[in-house]
Amino acid sequence: MKKGLIFVTLLSFLAIGSARAQKLGYVDSEFITSKMPAYQKALAEIDKFAEKWSKDIQDKYAEIDKLQKTYQAEEILLTEDMKRDRLRVISDKEHEAREYNNRVFGYEGMLFEKKKELMKPVTETVMRAIDKVATQKRLGMVLDKASEGVVILYTNPIYDYTDYVMEELGLSIDKKSKNVTTAEGDNTVAPDKELNPATNSKSNTSKPTKQPK
Repeated sequence: MKKGLIFVTLLSFLAIGSARAQKLGYVDSEFITSKMPAYQKALAEIDKFAEKWSKDIQDKYAEIDKLQKTYQAEEILLTEDMKRDRLRVISDKEHEAREYNNRVFGYEGMLFEKKKELMKPVTETVMRAIDKVATQKRLGMVLDKASEGVVILYTNPIYDYTDYVMEELGLSIDKKSKNVTTAEGDNTVAPDKELNPATNSKSNTSKPTKQPK
């Protein structure tokens, strides 16, 4: 259903673009970055950090395994207090290893942040090239063929048809107050035009949501 909606939306853009001489284009960001030495270098650096952090985690679990085997071998000779102390140390080490693993490989963890850091120069270079080509070729929009779904990499705000869609839905806009009135008469505040991600009229560009891998 979602893919069908995207397809219909693209057809609508193409139909409107033909009527107003709007030019559309697309790029394959994965193919572009795969040919960039800077991208390959960034990938190699990311792999080094991943391998180092993986080894650190393996070392932590190896230490835990050694402590557990030592405890099992000596358990019969230990007092109850000594057992509790040994088990507490093992439990603390396990907790530390899990926490470290989550910090490194968890959601938005250290590896994620390192990828963003190393890929940022590559992404910015590609975006500058897209902006330049879009300006030279007078493109209204540039889509990314490699993206999941439809990602607008560049858009000219004059091709924003948000207001037309709102009218179709029975919503009216007060241009001065930027209030949206529904057919039932309820008022809600519409987003500031300059902050609309579909237009991004401040810079005329919007970054791709999918970073090159």
